[in-house]
Amino acid sequence: MTENAIQTKTSPILPIILAIAAGTLVPSSASFGAARHAAKPAVHKKATADVKNALPPLAAQTTLAGNPPALPAKAWLLMDSDSGEVLASANADEPLPPASLTKMMTSYLVEQALRTGKLKPTDLVSVSQNAWCRGSSTESCMYLPLNSQATVIDILRGIIIQSGNDASKAIAEHLGGTEENFAKLMNAEAQRLGMTHTHFVNATGLPDPEHKSSARDLAILARAIIQHSPDYYPIYAEREFKYNGIKQGNRNALLYTDPSVDGLKTGHTEAAGYCLVTSSKRNDMRLITVILNTNSAQARADHTRALLGWGFSNFEKVTPIQPNAVVTAAKVSFGKVDTVAAGLGTPWLLTVPRGQQVETSVELTPGLEAPVAKGAVIGKVVATSKGKPVGEAPLVAQADVERAGLLLRTWQRVAKLFGK
Repeated sequence: MTENAIQTKTSPILPIILAIAAGTLVPSSASFGAARHAAKPAVHKKATADVKNALPPLAAQTTLAGNPPALPAKAWLLMDSDSGEVLASANADEPLPPASLTKMMTSYLVEQALRTGKLKPTDLVSVSQNAWCRGSSTESCMYLPLNSQATVIDILRGIIIQSGNDASKAIAEHLGGTEENFAKLMNAEAQRLGMTHTHFVNATGLPDPEHKSSARDLAILARAIIQHSPDYYPIYAEREFKYNGIKQGNRNALLYTDPSVDGLKTGHTEAAGYCLVTSSKRNDMRLITVILNTNSAQARADHTRALLGWGFSNFEKVTPIQPNAVVTAAKVSFGKVDTVAAGLGTPWLLTVPRGQQVETSVELTPGLEAPVAKGAVIGKVVATSKGKPVGEAPLVAQADVERAGLLLRTWQRVAKLFGK
């Protein structure tokens, strides 16, 4: 069963916060009184079921620092958002049902269509019979009326905040003609991003044996959203959205309890278990977490907190070389000068285990000849720690080097021939 929509027109935000944090849902205002009287037995029953269905702790299979947490899930991963480096993971490449985490690709394609001008925020999207949610409790809905139209920006919020299957299907048909064709666009983009263990069948994440993704792939997708959708990424941090008179809260409990968290998406089906992809930025470090198939909404939030806590405690940002420093002088043939200063084109930050020393080495482009334009890449600097590469950055020319005249070039060739 997918995560149910929170449908209440009048309830304040506090019940939503409590409901999300507890892994339950806010009932409609009509049934609130009856549900309240049944609250204690339901909570007890759920707690018993959670213990019974708990997975064994899954230890890290890869880690760049000591003592990462072992998390009761089928797969988990921690990634540095800036570099894409995986800091710790378990079963990172196992294809698993992603449930509504699928909608990150749906929203990403919408965001990129907005960025390129293929879509405009005010464009209208029609709601077909296929896309329409019938108000059932078995799926998440934005509650778009049948045969109505909604703007693209409302649809995007309906996908991200309300996890609307109807919104996802409607925009899929708008962009792809059919949901099946849209899934082809999803898979093409997944391949372009390097998501090698992913195959999408639909725009929603509703169960299908062929619909799979991995923890690593979902982190890659989250990183792409953060980097390439700056105008729309703030939507992932919005706590609620009201449409058609129905206000629904974001199901990501960490948005209400951790001010450093600003996204991204929850998911749940019976096959997928409870899933969560989260991004958190503290000071100059942004980390991405993925939890796949744990046993409750509370568990996915708790495991994410543990993973973020370990990551921020055990890693730090370092600057191996200052951006204005001259790293080396590169030899230039057939120029009016023999060398050009090489340095970093942009600031360089690396995420490494706290206290770990970083060393650098320079690799210059062989056979560099004039003319050389200021800012041209003429090599790279490689950072290593304990003998292992931890990152690299391009070296660029700090000045123009004009090509020498014919006589000077001839003299340089002769000198080079005689080894001078």
